Amino acid sequence: MAKEPAKTHNGDPETTALWDELARRGKQMPQVSIQQASPKTEARWKAIFYENVQPRALNLQNVKVGMLRKNKAQKEKAEKKVPPDRLSREWFDEEAMTLETKAYLLDKLLPTLVPGVEKLLKVAERKKVLEAKTKEEEEEEVEEEEEEEQPSAFDPINFLGEYLMRCNPSYAITVPSDPYVRGIKAVTEELKAKVPETTPNRLAQLKELVREKRKQREQVEDIKNRVKAMRKQALEVQFREWTLDTNSQLPLALVQSALQSFLDIYTPPTDTREGLYARSLENIGTLEVKLNVEEYAEYVFTYIKNLTSDVFQELLKHLLQCANDAREIIRHDMCRKIFLQLFLDCDCGKVGLLDRRRVLTVLESFYNNCSDPARKGLRNPRQWPIVELDDIDIIEFWGDMEDDDQTPMERSSLLFKYSHLGLSEEAIVLNQILKDILSEDTVAVPDTGDTTEVPGDVRPEEVVLEQQVSSAEEMNAIQATVLEEQAAEGQMEQDPTAVSETSAVPEESFIEAMKVGLEIWEDNGDVSPEGPAAASESETAVMLEQALKEDDLSSDKQMSSEEPDIAAKTSTAEPASSLGEETTVTDKDIGAEAGPEHPDESTEDQPTAGTGEPLAQATTEGHVSGPSSEPSGKASKSFEKAPQVIYGQPWSGDLDTANLTFDYSDYGKEIREDWNIENSRFPGLRMHMIDIQCRGPPSSTSAFEKYSLNLPQFVQLMETFIGEDILLPELKRLVEFMKKGYVLLEKEKISQMERVRRHALLARQQLLLAALFEKWDNECSGFLDMKEVDAVLSTFKEGMEEEALEKAKLQLPIPQWHPSGVVKLSQKDFQTYIDLVTSEFTGNEDEVLDNIVEFLMTSVEKPHVERLRGSARQKWLQTILHTAKTNGGNIDAVYQAIFKVLCRDADAHGDSKKISAYIALLEYNMLLPERGDILLHYVACTEDDAPYVLNQSLYMDMKGVSFAAALDDTPIHVPRVQLHGNIHFWNHDRPEQERKGSFLVLPIEDIRRRVFGILGLDTLRDRNDQTIFVPHEIRFYQGIAKVFSVAYHHIRTQDSIKQMTLTAVEWLSTRAPNVRSITAYFMEPGNDRMHDYTLRKAMSTNQEGHMEVFPHPAPVLSRNDTIFSDYLFKCIDCAQAVTVCVYEHHHIAVPLRDTAGHAIVVFDINLGQRQKLPSCEHKDLQKMLKMMQGATCEILKDDLSNLESYYVLEAEYVGDWRRGGVLFYRFMLQDLQNCIWNLDPHHCFDDLRSQAQPLILVHKIVKCVLLILYPQWAGTEEVENWRCCIEKLGGELIENICYFDPTAAYVQVRSEALYRCLHGIRRKDVWKLGSAPVEFLYNWTLTCLSLIELARKLQCSQTKASHSSGLLLHSPMQSRQISEVSENLNQTISST
Repeated sequence: MAKEPAKTHNGDPETTALWDELARRGKQMPQVSIQQASPKTEARWKAIFYENVQPRALNLQNVKVGMLRKNKAQKEKAEKKVPPDRLSREWFDEEAMTLETKAYLLDKLLPTLVPGVEKLLKVAERKKVLEAKTKEEEEEEVEEEEEEEQPSAFDPINFLGEYLMRCNPSYAITVPSDPYVRGIKAVTEELKAKVPETTPNRLAQLKELVREKRKQREQVEDIKNRVKAMRKQALEVQFREWTLDTNSQLPLALVQSALQSFLDIYTPPTDTREGLYARSLENIGTLEVKLNVEEYAEYVFTYIKNLTSDVFQELLKHLLQCANDAREIIRHDMCRKIFLQLFLDCDCGKVGLLDRRRVLTVLESFYNNCSDPARKGLRNPRQWPIVELDDIDIIEFWGDMEDDDQTPMERSSLLFKYSHLGLSEEAIVLNQILKDILSEDTVAVPDTGDTTEVPGDVRPEEVVLEQQVSSAEEMNAIQATVLEEQAAEGQMEQDPTAVSETSAVPEESFIEAMKVGLEIWEDNGDVSPEGPAAASESETAVMLEQALKEDDLSSDKQMSSEEPDIAAKTSTAEPASSLGEETTVTDKDIGAEAGPEHPDESTEDQPTAGTGEPLAQATTEGHVSGPSSEPSGKASKSFEKAPQVIYGQPWSGDLDTANLTFDYSDYGKEIREDWNIENSRFPGLRMHMIDIQCRGPPSSTSAFEKYSLNLPQFVQLMETFIGEDILLPELKRLVEFMKKGYVLLEKEKISQMERVRRHALLARQQLLLAALFEKWDNECSGFLDMKEVDAVLSTFKEGMEEEALEKAKLQLPIPQWHPSGVVKLSQKDFQTYIDLVTSEFTGNEDEVLDNIVEFLMTSVEKPHVERLRGSARQKWLQTILHTAKTNGGNIDAVYQAIFKVLCRDADAHGDSKKISAYIALLEYNMLLPERGDILLHYVACTEDDAPYVLNQSLYMDMKGVSFAAALDDTPIHVPRVQLHGNIHFWNHDRPEQERKGSFLVLPIEDIRRRVFGILGLDTLRDRNDQTIFVPHEIRFYQGIAKVFSVAYHHIRTQDSIKQMTLTAVEWLSTRAPNVRSITAYFMEPGNDRMHDYTLRKAMSTNQEGHMEVFPHPAPVLSRNDTIFSDYLFKCIDCAQAVTVCVYEHHHIAVPLRDTAGHAIVVFDINLGQRQKLPSCEHKDLQKMLKMMQGATCEILKDDLSNLESYYVLEAEYVGDWRRGGVLFYRFMLQDLQNCIWNLDPHHCFDDLRSQAQPLILVHKIVKCVLLILYPQWAGTEEVENWRCCIEKLGGELIENICYFDPTAAYVQVRSEALYRCLHGIRRKDVWKLGSAPVEFLYNWTLTCLSLIELARKLQCSQTKASHSSGLLLHSPMQSRQISEVSENLNQTISST
């Protein structure tokens, strides 16, 4: 072994010897292995080390810092005692040539030389060296020095040299501080900073920069503080504009709503809205937390401290608007509270319902009896949104040439005349018959001997009410004339209460007539179970007419006698508080404020002026001033406090009716709750019934019913009727009128209570049977086997009711024959079957049903372990449905929820199997038709199988059992795939010896049992021995397939409704330019019925026509986000249209209802500052809403009901979500065809035939109609010559129009030429013609052109697409028959 050379350390022998000694000692010492300490030991050692050493280090540091501070203090004290010499400043010179030299001298030499020279001079002075001597004395001294041969005793050069050597700054010798030297050092530092390209210079520049930054920062902070103070002051002033409670405080929730709503309406120039506020917004969700003025300013400032001045000004304007809106909300809340008590007073039987037709009749009478100023603030109860669109005749939508300048009486009189529409007598009669059939209402027409023909759609009581209106109008006109004459003569001042007092005469007459009519009818008539007001309104109207005619003279006398008293009255006002001071409002102020409450009819369509600045507003008793209509330039100079009294009462600080739908959700529902107790008759169904009730619709929502109103709906209807501004006397008069006018007879009350009880019993029976079905279907498969149900029912009463069971089975609409031979009973089929069985048994049906349910409950009892398993599975299935309903139509979330449930069930109830799952949908094979007509497209799978399965396509010529399961609609279970031989493996990388496991394929059916996909599961990745699916697992997987079908069709329905909405809004945007914006929200339920729902924004438009569709995840709006959007939730709660004014813009919230009457979509229609659209645009808006509602019901029937789809147009056979757009135009086309069909073919076109040279507009419309029906006439005399066109106008043309399908394949219309022909025709010009036939033809032409374009787009998209996603097959057997027919047809064609 070679010896290592000796290490040398820079040739130092001592160091080398030392290292050798250390190496020798190291060899003698035993080798010790150092082990790394554990983390716990190391952490403990560090803790002990820091505990002992850190205090010592901190102590030494404190001592050092103390010494430095002491020396610094002594130095500062000395400098203060002896300041630096000012003469040293003479050395300071910034001349660039000598700057560096002076800095060097001052730094290196002068601090030592100057004290030395000074000392030299002192010593020389002491030795009198500096004294002046004579010439003789100097010569004597020189001689003496020469004689002594010695130098002088004092040599200044030597002295100075010795001093410089002793005081050399290179050595640490302390030199006493000198004021002049200190000044030189200061000057030296300044000169060094002036020398460029040196460290002191750069340091000085940095210090100067820091000093400037600090100064700027201080200036900015000062400006910020001043801005903060100014903004807080502005917020404190703005705080006075809010309506405060009795403690002068404001609820925090209102402030949060105002800040949140500012983000929604503010449109910044750049996309900076997300970071607009300094911190994220909060949502407290309660009105109990209050703020005073200081807290309000501080709270709002924490959000807006980073806003620019312009944005802050916009925010102040928005806060002012919110303060005005909050005042209106509080006022409406008080009105709603009054209407709530009114409903309780009118609901004598406490059934929770009022007759809707009776309420509308009373409102019509009140509206007719009101004076013109008071009527302008109310909404006409004969028009939308008070009445429903379905109650309005379609002719009013398309042919009523109503003008904006017409009075209400002229408009109502036009409704009775159909002659201007060209309707034949048969059409009028048929119209009446159809309306009676649809409404199921029989009207008794009294024989008055009058031969005047009554229009078909007008009831006799409406005729009487119209006569009443005319008499009331005449009386009001006479009264107004007398008042004007007296005012002109100066005999009296106009009093607003005069009209209300005199108009009370016909009200009392109406109430008395109602009572008399009801008493007479009670003695002679019976109560109709369908509607108590249906048969009584005719007799009541007759009595009302007689009473009104008798009271006409008396009312005139009373009016003439009361006029002097009225003139003597003066209006007084309550004192209004402003800034803590009480002021008196004069009569002149009242007149000035009462003006905006009732604007002229001519100004309704004009934009209302906005509120720009806080204005002083006075409040009279019963009158709250709304947003000021004065311009911002005329604003009050001093900010006065907003009115704190509303309707003569201070605000309590809470909105009593904010939770009206929640507080009274169960009012009047007399459902028997005997099952929800521990000792009930059905203890085994109790938990199931609770779960079913929790899964129902939100408790705050109400279904719309045509003949009844519940409490929230009544309150909302009354709130819509009173409009935005109503005085307290008018409100009280309305309440008293409704109390006296809404009268029910005892028979009507009893009938109503019986009907409510019947509905309650029916709901209880359905709840019992649904719970029984879930208990029986413990594995949540979604169906029961008919044979199993018959086997259990046959043991009821020991088989004594076999005959009754057979009779019930014959009446049961058994589902269509199934290839498997298994008759599956869904929950609905099961309930129908049990009801039929109950009806065949003898005895009380309710008691028989309870006995059957009790018997079945005990017969199908499951063990406790199985019940727990079924309960867990039921909850998992509900999570899948909830995911589909609350994710904005995102199907991927549904896939993830399904696979998560499958894995959880496999772990909990499947012996921890490791499964793979995938979903495939049936699609038409458009790409490779030679491989089969259809294919299976795998759209989702578990994560591990995604690289092999996702987006794959299984063709019919490939191996596998999936097509067999889909076509036969039967589950296929392969226990051992390695032994089957007909299994297609997607993962080709897996070795054949590992291809072991179980395989299960389940068909996915829609509600009509049409297969549209499969759900596959396998255990090939499981290495356990037990991998076979057991029966209870298969049944649960069948339930998952059914739940996926429900979720899939729910999302598909949403897509169809969205497409229909886009089509409808696009149609309206071209016809109603005054509509500012339209926003659509979809309702998404909460976790259960007790949790509130949310609204998800789907699309929105602006006034320019730009449409924005929100992708996933779309914004979500909850009820507590902002109180100013509460009208959207009121619309969903009541399923009625809601009108409101928010942010100085008028909004109409309109619901789209499902087939049960619940609102599922709400449209927020913003009219801007217009209170009402022009007549033609208002009609177009109503058309759009009516067509959308019809299309929505049709979509829901197609996808969510077991009825076959009803197709009218060829374009509807597209079969996917695009059909929604076609449905909108289909309903519009059908309405127009019905209007045209009702025209009199002999006389409806007389006006057009009489014109030798018609308007160019009319000729163009008729020409387009003919070219659509007969495109081969293009360019011929048949359409270019007006006389030839006239000959075509008749019954044949009407018949061709009504049977024409614009989307048919044979239609060859050149839409471009027709659009060029219609170019220049304005919608309003056609409206002003006043001809209903021309209006019908014009709208029919535009609808046909839209359908033609839509059909071409659909055909083009189908041609370009390789395959369509998720298309349903008609049925397995129908698919086979269709394929066989096509094969036979192909063979026949080839043979010929």
